[in-house]
Amino acid sequence: MGSGMGAYGGAVRPVESAAGETMLLWGLGQPTAHRNNALVRQAAHSFELDACGRRLSLLQSPSSMATPGVTGAVVWDSGVVLAKFLEHAADSQQLLLRDARAVDLGSGCGLVGCVAALLGAHVVLTDLPDRLKLLRKNVSLNVDDPHVPGSARVTELVWGDDPHHELVREPLPDFVLGSDVIYNEEAVDDLLLTLNQLSGQHTTILLAGELRNDAVLECFLEAAMEDFLIACIEQDQWHPEFRSNRKKAYASIISYDLVIAKVLALA
Repeated sequence: MGSGMGAYGGAVRPVESAAGETMLLWGLGQPTAHRNNALVRQAAHSFELDACGRRLSLLQSPSSMATPGVTGAVVWDSGVVLAKFLEHAADSQQLLLRDARAVDLGSGCGLVGCVAALLGAHVVLTDLPDRLKLLRKNVSLNVDDPHVPGSARVTELVWGDDPHHELVREPLPDFVLGSDVIYNEEAVDDLLLTLNQLSGQHTTILLAGELRNDAVLECFLEAAMEDFLIACIEQDQWHPEFRSNRKKAYASIISYDLVIAKVLALA
């Protein structure tokens, strides 16, 4: 177990092998023995969560889930886990988000980006063009407030395409955030291209996801390790109320958190 990676100061376990890490996560997590959506109700038209001293209320569009390929119209467990991890890490001073610049990938309903803004970050929430209307509504409802220490705005970002110039202007973002962005082998190359475009020597990437497909996760790790240092954040570093073994009510949360930093080339 190591101490910190990038801007995250908590304990981490370095990932040394894509295949080995995937086998370890599946062996410990046993995802086939757990049900999905332990923390969310995707049939509801809104989702509420207490975070950062506030009650967040996010609109959902359950009917949109009937459209093939649309997944960002509802909140997923891994988004809740990552959002509460950010809050817990900031409260325990393992992560400093105040005044940091952050980009949230595949923002969906906007939970992770909104929590980052409540923690003081200046966040750009991104998604595909047809997902932005709902995302903008949720940002307006939850963080469009002069008392919020950070800020949030929404812009289009298609992985693999050139990002808007404001996303890649120097200095590059301090943080790149993403929940459930590792879901399809065909999307891995575009995701990694975007991660490389958005990250510099001082960028820390924080990703969370549910254990669904071992081949997809191994594919991502194998490719990502060519350009990035990767570590796993163990569950004892997560928010105490959102660890999968914390209590029976949350026994079906099977997620992983990764912290990723750019490999520095030494001349």
